[in-house]
Amino acid sequence: MILPAWNGPAIEVQNLTRIYGSTTAVNDISFAVPRGGVFGYIGPNGAGKTTSMRILATLELPSAGDAFIQGVSSVNDPDRVRGSLGFMPDAFGTYGDTNCAEYLDFFARSYGLIGRERTTRLRWVMDFTGLNKLAYKPIRGLSKGMKQRLCLGRALVHDPAVLILDEPAAGLDPRARIELRKMIRTLAADGKTILISSHILTELAEMCDRVGIIEQGCLLATGTVDEIRSKLRKTRNMLVRITGSTEEAFRLLDAHPAVDQLEGDNGVLRFQIIGGDPQQVAILHTLCEARVDVLQYTLLDESLEDVFLQITEGHVQ
Repeated sequence: MILPAWNGPAIEVQNLTRIYGSTTAVNDISFAVPRGGVFGYIGPNGAGKTTSMRILATLELPSAGDAFIQGVSSVNDPDRVRGSLGFMPDAFGTYGDTNCAEYLDFFARSYGLIGRERTTRLRWVMDFTGLNKLAYKPIRGLSKGMKQRLCLGRALVHDPAVLILDEPAAGLDPRARIELRKMIRTLAADGKTILISSHILTELAEMCDRVGIIEQGCLLATGTVDEIRSKLRKTRNMLVRITGSTEEAFRLLDAHPAVDQLEGDNGVLRFQIIGGDPQQVAILHTLCEARVDVLQYTLLDESLEDVFLQITEGHVQ
């Protein structure tokens, strides 16, 4: 069943908790993903990513809290949710003796697609995932990358509004990861909402609009990478490239109260700014007023890996 139009968040988790015996796998987490958004779910093994994704996908029940797809509870109304949800698990079963076309056709029929609608949908999925030329190849003969494409195709076959992808890039070679990233951005541009987990943080930084960092079942931070970075950052790492001698520039920067850990050679100076935008502007003014020929004045952003390492402590459950 296709869910009715919904104007709120496509994915919403409210105070979600899942307890197994003495272990709290998911601890009172809440977040939301707007329609067409790509949300990166980051955390070490055992952090609670898969558990919370399985609850969203109607495959597991929480101990407390709720999870919603298009405004419908995955806990209280799973049948309605499944018609609008595509789930790609980190490990999935296949029928080795069937070929790609038979496999996808089986799942299309399971979702109730019939006649021309099923034929049209299968043709689109095969084309989008690049499985056309492998349609009649037995699944047991597929590479890891092609099997991932097949699993993505299975998740897409009923044209869901929301996709939940658990470690889809795991084990893929660089070309396959690039192609997967392009497919995910295309799906988001078409209006699909995507929740994706990955250990390859550079991939998430390039794919995602927002991220959530989870450790030991607790959601430590959510937002864009820049938003999370700005909350963490007490200093800013800067690079200045000048023409000519660095002696005058070094003297000016070394004397500036907002400059720390100054070092430099070969016309390049690196330092930390203690403060924010006003201090960053003031330092540039100081250099320009002294007629230092500034060729480059650059804020060195921290990567998603840097942010992840600052927030998490490496604990496992």
